[in-house]
Amino acid sequence: MKNKGNSKDTGKKMHQILVVDANRCTGCEVCESTCSMVHDNEFNPLNARIHRIRIEPILNTTISCVSCYNPSCINACPLGIISKDQETGIIHIDTNKCDGCGACVRACEYGAITIHTKNHHAITCDLCESTEYNGPQCIEYCPKRAIFLQDIDPTIEEERFTTLARIIKEGFPDPPEGEILN
Repeated sequence: MKNKGNSKDTGKKMHQILVVDANRCTGCEVCESTCSMVHDNEFNPLNARIHRIRIEPILNTTISCVSCYNPSCINACPLGIISKDQETGIIHIDTNKCDGCGACVRACEYGAITIHTKNHHAITCDLCESTEYNGPQCIEYCPKRAIFLQDIDPTIEEERFTTLARIIKEGFPDPPEGEILN
């Protein structure tokens, strides 16, 4: 897992988001299954906090929370139970108070929030912070090593599609030396 600390270049605290190399992603759904197992102890992609997208036959990728500068989900919540951790950028939803109204789901322009099918509360990626694991397990179990953590500058107010486009243009790291990806 990448460093959660300060950027070496600027000294600013960086936030991290999940990004996917669409050239490596095969759409295998391991990320969704792993996520639901880690959070709910069952394989159910509908309750994952990361979602696979397949546009046949050319694109496989995923959607997860992109730690917006000014998250619309927070502003949309009528109960005021969604917050953003200023240190990490992670969006927190008080699931004990969430009534599952879906206002945050409709407000998220990235489709990164869903309603849990059994518990009926909003869920979104927290980089496995709410679990016993050290870091996102979707990264750990991705067979093609297509999912990465990328630092983003939380002080820059920009449209997150612009951020993601820049990350993709800069390129993704190579798989670990000697690792065979079939």
